[in-house]
Amino acid sequence: MEFRVLRYFLEAAREENITRAAARLHISQPTITRQLHQLEEELGVKLFTRGSVNIRLTREGLLLKERAQEITDLEEKTKADLSFIQKDISGIVCIGAGETVGMRFVGRVLRNLRKQYPNIRYRVISGDREGVAEKLDKGLIDFGVFVGKVNLSKYDYLVLPDADTWGVLLLKEDPLADQGFVRPEDLLERPLLSSYQAMAEGEFAEWLGYPVERLNVVGLHNLIYNASVMVREGLGAVLSIDGIIDTSEQSIFRFVPLEPEMTARLVLAWRKDTLFSTAAGKFLEFAREELIADS
Repeated sequence: MEFRVLRYFLEAAREENITRAAARLHISQPTITRQLHQLEEELGVKLFTRGSVNIRLTREGLLLKERAQEITDLEEKTKADLSFIQKDISGIVCIGAGETVGMRFVGRVLRNLRKQYPNIRYRVISGDREGVAEKLDKGLIDFGVFVGKVNLSKYDYLVLPDADTWGVLLLKEDPLADQGFVRPEDLLERPLLSSYQAMAEGEFAEWLGYPVERLNVVGLHNLIYNASVMVREGLGAVLSIDGIIDTSEQSIFRFVPLEPEMTARLVLAWRKDTLFSTAAGKFLEFAREELIADS
């Protein structure tokens, strides 16, 4: 499989139309059609079902789309890591993270890094804990920011100075908004939105003091912004961390912390066997310096 053909395949999968894909790639339709047929023959599978106008990915095509995206992303990252401009350090630092205040630390490090090395760029990939760990293990990202308890046996890591504080995000006219805190009994019978991660973590069940199944969880989400839209529409309150959604006086939302307090430590992790690019190595160097400055 050639990188060029994989890009043809990905463009066809995105456009769901050979003619449009060929136009975006600035090649002829017969060329891309021939290359896709050859790719199917090489792999011994059918990648598309072809209609009169559009094409659709088969189950095998969906699998190849996921792997092809990872392969082309890794190719791009490798080229960037190996590139340089005269004596200036350049490249891309790839960081995976969930929604957390720990990204403020990452932002400070990147700001200081780019002041000295303006040719270094960064890419932040959002995802839950499992998604970030998978990309870190595959070498698709350089660093992962993890929240709470996580098995770090195969990683080296730095403990970040910030910590996430858990609470409930709700509309400011909600009676709980004036209470100042939320206790386990306040959540019983209340329509509640939660992340997949929070429901799976033992810390939250331990804080509750009763089975999670007793909660009236009406919806699950990966991204807190999408959940806040559901709160806005009156679907319930959302279990959240502080500092992600605007809760200023002008906002319609209020954040109410849990009582007793529930916090989660934050770590910046990387694979123990990682051979860093110059850009990623500089990022780690600046991260360590930032920790010393914060201490």
